[in-house]
Amino acid sequence: MKSISAIKEEYKELEKVDIREFNSVFDSFYDNYKDDSRKGVVQILNKGKKKVLAYIKELERVDFMLTYENAYRGQGYIGGVDEAGRGPLAGPVVASCVILNPEDPILYVNDSKKLSAGMRDQLFDEIQNRAIAYGIGIVHHDQIDEINILQATYQAMRIAIEQMKVKPSHLLNDALIIPGVKLTQEKIIKGDGKSLSIAAASILAKVTRDRIMVAYDELYPQYGFAGHKGYGSSAHIQAIKTYGPCPIHRRSFIRNFT
Repeated sequence: MKSISAIKEEYKELEKVDIREFNSVFDSFYDNYKDDSRKGVVQILNKGKKKVLAYIKELERVDFMLTYENAYRGQGYIGGVDEAGRGPLAGPVVASCVILNPEDPILYVNDSKKLSAGMRDQLFDEIQNRAIAYGIGIVHHDQIDEINILQATYQAMRIAIEQMKVKPSHLLNDALIIPGVKLTQEKIIKGDGKSLSIAAASILAKVTRDRIMVAYDELYPQYGFAGHKGYGSSAHIQAIKTYGPCPIHRRSFIRNFT
């Protein structure tokens, strides 16, 4: 009889398999040891079963997140649109548009605010590699002050759409309709939690913006941009009062702090 430690090592190798293939390989593993009543073996099998059930649950969640995309599938490519950075006191607003392949959905894509920074970074690369097309639009602080944040957000979204190598036929947007875009659109309240395409766009927008703010932190370390990403934390507001605004601050946002 194989030792429990050897079975553990076998299972560890099994866990290296891509999650999309784990279910089938675990079935064979389970059949080999299902009659072994030793506590350690039972624990290993239960761990694997939990992983399989979690995978099934994720598939169901992703299927729900494709409800809007599936409703418009006959209309061509569906682009999800979202932004990051409407509220901060400094830095740009960033928007993204993403067309996903509904036949090859990317697991664990969700509202970027619900994901850890590490998971966002991982999904950022996966979305860029597996999406049919994506675009990212950036509008900087000076233009935000010039045209206001709402118009700057619209502009970032238009830039993102224009950048796409494959153009969408229909847009799913998080909570707004984009003026000046000659495409059919649907606004979905809290869309980054209801549409996989919008959620993917939220990840690309947020990771892009976060990385910009980390780079700015090296130029203006006294403001702590790497931590709060330009949002109005108490430490950030105090830094503005202490040092005054830096070149990337949105002057129209910080009038009450200077």
